[in-house]
Amino acid sequence: MASDSPNATPPAALRGMEDASSTRAQSDARVCVIVPAYGVAHLLAEALTSLQRQSFTAWECVVIDDGAPDDVAGAVAPFLADPRIRFLATTNNGVSAARNTAIAAAVAPLITLLDGDDLFRPDYLATVVPILENDPAVRLVTCNALIFGAVEKLRTCVDRPQPTHGTLSNVLDRSFNVYIGTTFRRADFERVGGFDSRMAQSEDFDLWVRLMMLGGTARYVDMVLGEYRVRPGSASANAGRMLLGNIRTYEKARAALAATAPEIPLLDQLLTESRAALDFEHAIDSIVDGDTRRGLAALRQCRNRVAGMTWRMCFALWRFFPSLARPMLRWRRRAHSRGGAGSAVYPSFLETEG
Repeated sequence: MASDSPNATPPAALRGMEDASSTRAQSDARVCVIVPAYGVAHLLAEALTSLQRQSFTAWECVVIDDGAPDDVAGAVAPFLADPRIRFLATTNNGVSAARNTAIAAAVAPLITLLDGDDLFRPDYLATVVPILENDPAVRLVTCNALIFGAVEKLRTCVDRPQPTHGTLSNVLDRSFNVYIGTTFRRADFERVGGFDSRMAQSEDFDLWVRLMMLGGTARYVDMVLGEYRVRPGSASANAGRMLLGNIRTYEKARAALAATAPEIPLLDQLLTESRAALDFEHAIDSIVDGDTRRGLAALRQCRNRVAGMTWRMCFALWRFFPSLARPMLRWRRRAHSRGGAGSAVYPSFLETEG
């Protein structure tokens, strides 16, 4: 149908203008923000709005829907008027494959991760991008973030002193925490082979470790520049899966490093501790699943994993009243799954102590 206005722009020309605008936005971008959005269509607008509110404007964004069950395309549609934002859709192959696909479509030399249910504070990009641009020895830049959502109370991802410059060893033993909303170089990402799509858990931790194995440092900005949302039943709430992912990461790092590398003794220690922690979690699983007798026997074999008056009292109580173990440990698991202090969001190997 012909347009009623003699000055109307033909649709083909309009698409050409939009494509040109998008191309200019990409060519001007210094960083690409990757937003996987599986199952979070109802939260995506908050994430993208937080991106558009950045004081730093030279960014591009790739939102990727990897076969989500909800309407990601509909959620992102209002934001596509911004030429900096693009949308990709693929079949479901997991978050690692989705991020790899989105990063392959990036143009900018730096990559930032923003999950579709998380938020950036307005100065996030303005703070982290110049650090990487000005120091070629920096492999990744991370920050502190507020944990919110299905949590008992608000807290931060980093809740104890942390060095501003981290080493591979610091990242391995988590004395240097890396927030998922982290920025790194696309060239480094390609050098290490991207996210390992075979890993269903701790795929981000695995990437941080492999980036650090290139040499250089990790930088920490001691400011709350992001917000990490914990949702009921989210993957970050399962300690057993997190430990399995950690163990796989340590095994891969140990196999890749030279036998004389200074990190080898630390990796051996971390593997031993992680496997013991996994045995502990499996024992709790047995009790929670109803096999109290076998679970308690296994838990007693792991009791050197825990210390403190509370655990001593629990073991003494369960000796005479074993039926209490199941409801008590179910409560503990629920408390941890809500992202409370000591949860598996950023697990420490000592979290079962005390």
